[in-house]
Amino acid sequence: QILLLTLLLLTGNEPLTILPLTSEMEEAAVKAHYKVCDRLKLEKKQRRMCRRDPGVAETLMEAISMSALECQYQFRFERWNCTLEGRYRASLLKRGFKETAFLYAISSAGLTHAMAKACSAGRMERCTCDEAPDLENREAWQWGGCGDNLKYSNKFVKEFLGRKPNKDLRARVDFHNNLVGMKVIKAGVETTCKCHGVSGSCTVRTCWRQLSPFHEIGKQLKQKYETSLKVGSTTNEATGEGDISPPKKSIPGHSDQIPRTTDLVYIDDSPSFCMMSRYSPGTSGRKCYKDKNCDSICCGRGHNTQSRVVTRPCQCQVRWCCYVECKQCTQREEVYTCKD
Repeated sequence: QILLLTLLLLTGNEPLTILPLTSEMEEAAVKAHYKVCDRLKLEKKQRRMCRRDPGVAETLMEAISMSALECQYQFRFERWNCTLEGRYRASLLKRGFKETAFLYAISSAGLTHAMAKACSAGRMERCTCDEAPDLENREAWQWGGCGDNLKYSNKFVKEFLGRKPNKDLRARVDFHNNLVGMKVIKAGVETTCKCHGVSGSCTVRTCWRQLSPFHEIGKQLKQKYETSLKVGSTTNEATGEGDISPPKKSIPGHSDQIPRTTDLVYIDDSPSFCMMSRYSPGTSGRKCYKDKNCDSICCGRGHNTQSRVVTRPCQCQVRWCCYVECKQCTQREEVYTCKD
């Protein structure tokens, strides 16, 4: 409460030297982020990592939200629409479905993305902007801007997720899918440059590295979900460690392709998600789009059609200065929902 009142009384022009944090304010801030870390139900090592930097808790919350929203967006037209209410999520995570593979990949990607952005935004104590990589024609480049710190982010996420397991197939599959999410982030890094010089002559360029928008990451992981591979377990004779490999028995409709490090993998065939189960609420009553996905998500049960009148803004124009003026248009539309 003291911290909040102090912030509300600031004008923004005070020199920082006259605004020292009191011991009470520091203690209150520490307790607040400790509570967030405890609420996230982390493992002992993860909780310790969360507590050691005040910015981590906020970044974890952002990553969780961003990953869940992106999952729901990518699966909005599917039978499984990324329903993550408590009991469904818990049951799903106990099984090695391809949907579970996507959840692990999008979660690790979300944390990697959020952490790199948090560093460049100055929200973390232990990292800052990205360091200059080895760029071609280095002498002609002037590193500038504030790049997303993927190097620190990757290091943090790998430590946060733990070491590669040796024996348990399910743990190895989860670890593999975590790495796939991180690799998609890394592959999407772009170097952005801005020219400086007389009349834009570009005698000097200021450059920095930026991550792809998270929607693009989600799109790529959804494509990997569509081509994910079912796997089994073998033992590497040289090291004695377990390896991920195609199932020992050939399965009709499944590829015997050896999974690459960039492929999503799974071990259990998914349920249909048509009816309510421990894994999803089913598709009864779900809205669908007649010529797009009603046949698929309604699972052959057919769909109901309702007609309704809706009013929406239309024929909008920007007026000087500074507002948008719209008319209200009424139209009749049909809504389709899956039958029980």
